[in-house]
Amino acid sequence: MHIFIVSGRSGSGKTVVLRVLEDLGYYCVDNLPVDLLPALSHSLSQNYPQVAVSIDVRNLPSSEQELMDNLDFLPKGVKTTVLYIDAKDEVLIRRYSETRRLHPLTKGDASLPDAIAQESKLLDGLSSRADLYIDTSDLNVHQLTEMVREKILGKSDKELVITFESFGFKYGVPNDIDFVFDARFLPNPHWEPELRALTGLDLPVKDFFSSQPLVNKFVFQINNFMSTWLPHLERNNRSYLTIAIGCTGGKHRSVYIAETLAEQFRSRGKNIKTRHREMSRYLEQL
Repeated sequence: MHIFIVSGRSGSGKTVVLRVLEDLGYYCVDNLPVDLLPALSHSLSQNYPQVAVSIDVRNLPSSEQELMDNLDFLPKGVKTTVLYIDAKDEVLIRRYSETRRLHPLTKGDASLPDAIAQESKLLDGLSSRADLYIDTSDLNVHQLTEMVREKILGKSDKELVITFESFGFKYGVPNDIDFVFDARFLPNPHWEPELRALTGLDLPVKDFFSSQPLVNKFVFQINNFMSTWLPHLERNNRSYLTIAIGCTGGKHRSVYIAETLAEQFRSRGKNIKTRHREMSRYLEQL
């Protein structure tokens, strides 16, 4: 039996994740008190091999040790995976402001920022036990759904899913990555008037980069580095790997390099995904 535990701070997207798991065939239980986990696993083990349980700050035990005991002493044969969902404080505050919902820890004179900070401390035990982590700060519902499916299916199929992600350093480094490479020293199409409005997905920008020896050397060396260590990562029973390429704005250099690397690894039969975190910013400007 496999119990998939979904946790994270309120407003981060746990409900969306639980719906995705239900679509993937998991028997889902929302907001289960942790001390009922052993009883749940016993009663469902015969008929439901895959169970997903949402645990949040409202149903935690009184002590962190009790929480750990409930996770560590499940019946023999029960495998657990903890997925922790989170977002930046300012994003959670904005989401609560937009929906006008009350935070579960907003009591008395406690402010929303104080409640969010307190929740982070209370969930520290679960976050430290997480096998998978997703930062939803820059994800919409559809992107979160796709990412959950990507990570869960990769784990269940025992096939390593490799994601090449582009991003802009000026918007912050993504949290849920395994390797990050800095492309800010490379030639920048931003300073070419005819290329500035385009992105790394456009042919003129691709032609610009393909003619740059420094860019080709950078791509070659990342490819060589990842190819060297990929077999060891695969033997370590990894289910997913995220390789992030960053430039200043996440529009030209990082996009081109992520796409180029993705195509090279895809041609070898690897399960490859691409994600361009900042692309929506530029599409909105068109």
